[in-house]
Amino acid sequence: MFKIRKYCDHPIVLGAFALLWLGSQMAGCAGDSYTAKGAASWATTGAVAGAVGAAAGAMSGSQGDRQIKQQREAGLAKLREDVGDDAFEGLEALADCRHDASLRQASKAQQSKNPNYALAGLWLEVLNYGDMRDEAKARGLFPTVVEKDRDIKNEAQAEDTMRKSLNELMNIRQEYKLPRVCK
Repeated sequence: MFKIRKYCDHPIVLGAFALLWLGSQMAGCAGDSYTAKGAASWATTGAVAGAVGAAAGAMSGSQGDRQIKQQREAGLAKLREDVGDDAFEGLEALADCRHDASLRQASKAQQSKNPNYALAGLWLEVLNYGDMRDEAKARGLFPTVVEKDRDIKNEAQAEDTMRKSLNELMNIRQEYKLPRVCK
């Protein structure tokens, strides 16, 4: 079973979800949207995870291992806080090719009164359908994405974000010797 904790020492894990969550505006969001307000913290989380991942192999058995583990745990806690438990668990399930479980978590997240959690759930649903190669269902959600995610201006941008995120997800799976594409 895929566990984010097991793989989060690689910068792509947080980066993939950050890309999904922040759309193409990750590096420079503007405005008062919930997504924009979270952009800096998402970018920081991804950067910390990347630095941790680069150092993890080189510091085995040292005092640094404990610090790295603490930083990684803090990054995961921040990610979970930003997207909520439901979307976080859905991301784990998606990476492990458990689409039914991931879609259930996406649906739960979308029901949240917290707009960040609800948007994360919507994006998680889009990514699930894209990963299952159900293009019609994924594209059917793009108008809602454009409506709810202030950083996504049109359906073409939503599709581009989905495709980039799916590619990153497949890279994560491949790097950790999981099937790149779910069967």
